Amino acid sequence: MHIMITNEVINKGIDYIIENIHKDISVSDVANYCNYSKYYFCRAFKEATGFSVYSYIKRLKMDYSAVRIMMDRDRSITDIGLQFGYSLSNYSTAFKKHHNVSPIEFRYISYSSYDLLPDSIKMKKQLKSFDDYDKRIGIQKMEDFTVIYERAFGSYMELGRYWSEFIYKYKDYIKEDTVMITRLYDNPLVTRLNQCMYDLCIIADENSRLSNKTSIKGGLFAVYHFDGMLQDIFITYHGLLHVWLLNSNYILDNGSFLNIYRSMVDIKKHGHIELCIPIKMSKNSEVN
Repeated sequence: MHIMITNEVINKGIDYIIENIHKDISVSDVANYCNYSKYYFCRAFKEATGFSVYSYIKRLKMDYSAVRIMMDRDRSITDIGLQFGYSLSNYSTAFKKHHNVSPIEFRYISYSSYDLLPDSIKMKKQLKSFDDYDKRIGIQKMEDFTVIYERAFGSYMELGRYWSEFIYKYKDYIKEDTVMITRLYDNPLVTRLNQCMYDLCIIADENSRLSNKTSIKGGLFAVYHFDGMLQDIFITYHGLLHVWLLNSNYILDNGSFLNIYRSMVDIKKHGHIELCIPIKMSKNSEVN
């Protein structure tokens, strides 16, 4: 399933939900932010995304908190649940209903997270050592990007085909040295493959009059210089998160993952790609 989200009001609402996912936001809050009645906004959101506003908010809370359970191993599940607006009992009930396991069971499974992967034994053999990842990583502070974008829900495994369609549609705005970015919002170990959201983006020309512009927030990123094929990106991200990041002086920060292509050759042949993970220093490192 591949659903394009072309309604900018709906995209504005999605951005608001993501930015405020740690707060106790209501459907009315989102509709009011978009300056629409609750009834109209809910109907338009469902038509555009296939989700009700309420179910989308709840899904993000469950999926994003699951990622925190996987990655923030020193934090208690109670603390993570509170971060997303739940008491411990309510969080456990909602989590198990959504993921079919309790938060405690999920953390236990994700400690050996290969069990979450299809063909886990083969995947495990493809992982590299910390040093192998570390020598290809640079820590970079990035400025904000202004981009032309299109947003969709669908499997990350089919991004190559979607990029071909995007490039053809915006061929008049793309030059050989145009920087292209895939912004990834979801972790496919947690979110159902056909529900993963992403933005296909090109750096916007200052003179561009297209309405579908947005800003990608910069910040501190671990940038891995990937050379390979699209189908290998998934296992590379898995290694970066569960081998490199968990043994580094950094922790995962809020924000989206970015795949940055510096030329048309890279995106057509899936050659050199900068895999960018939002990070911040761990508290232990700050103390030291």
